[in-house]
Amino acid sequence: MSSSLTEARVQNLLRALHTKADEVDPPLLAAAEGKVGNERAVLLDRAFIPVAEDAGRFLYAVVRGAAPGCVVEFGTSFGISTIYMAAAIRDRGNGSVVTTELHAGKAEAAANYFAEAGLSDVIDLRIGDALETLKNLQPNVSVVFLDGWKNIYLPVLQMLEPMLLPGALIVADDLDLFPAVLAPYLAYVRDPANGYVSVTIPIGDAMELSVRTK
Repeated sequence: MSSSLTEARVQNLLRALHTKADEVDPPLLAAAEGKVGNERAVLLDRAFIPVAEDAGRFLYAVVRGAAPGCVVEFGTSFGISTIYMAAAIRDRGNGSVVTTELHAGKAEAAANYFAEAGLSDVIDLRIGDALETLKNLQPNVSVVFLDGWKNIYLPVLQMLEPMLLPGALIVADDLDLFPAVLAPYLAYVRDPANGYVSVTIPIGDAMELSVRTK
């Protein structure tokens, strides 16, 4: 069976989105450096801040090989990572991606990209605070991808824990970019007492892959 990633409409869209991110993000991130509060948020709200292409393929592989169940993404942005994971859902023939984005403008743009990729039917896009939008999911979550605000990776994961299947895979992005902010999250998933086996994957800005052992 071929991969949906090789379909022309998916492949061309991802290539275009990665190219656009490479053009748009550097000046925005440079301007945001040193800014705080709303001034910083306004700049970052226009940035893609996507996964790298190899990280996207890694997410595809994780989802494609995971147990049947729901995939949850915290932090849609413009939907690049969502497209990689939704392509895997389409190819494995079961499940869906529940993805959540705080910024309504980004979510609207992402929804248009999902339609362009022909993947809208396997994506449940929710707008708002992840600690609200991801409440009360069915207890069939097999993959979680954390790529939103770094300071709430741990609260989001702990909220989702009752919904995780045994053997669920959790991927947290941007370890190299936010080591201090992510220290509590990493300490938690690296402590076997909390029910995970965890390893760092040196892809993109570094990812932590954790498997639920409970």
